[in-house]
Amino acid sequence: MTEEDAAAAAAPGRPKQGKPPEGAATREAAERGGPSPQARNPLHGLTLEAIVTALADHYGWDELGHRIPIRCFNVDPSVGSSLKFLRKTPWAREKVEGLYLFMLREERRAGRG
Repeated sequence: MTEEDAAAAAAPGRPKQGKPPEGAATREAAERGGPSPQARNPLHGLTLEAIVTALADHYGWDELGHRIPIRCFNVDPSVGSSLKFLRKTPWAREKVEGLYLFMLREERRAGRG
C-alpha cells in the first residue's frame, strides 16, 4: 500500500491528491462569491428546443430555412424534426446557436436605437 492509498483509507471522505473532484471550481467560486464560469454565456441554461422555437417565432420557417439551408427547416419543418437532426449533427447545431446569438444582438441593437 502506497502512502497515498494509506492516506485515502485513513480519511475516506477526502479525495486523493491530484485533480479536484468534478464541479470543484464552480463550487469554490460560489463559496468565494465570485461569478460562475457560465455567467456571461447567453446560451447557458437554454435548451435546444427553446432556441429553435425562438428562431422559428422570430424568423419563421421559410426565412430560417433560407438562412440555414438544411432539410429539417425547408421540408415539412417542425420543432421535433429539427431537434432530432440538430442533436445528431454538431455543425448544424453550431449554425443554429450562432444564428440565435446573432438574433439576440439584433434585438439588443433595435432596443437601443
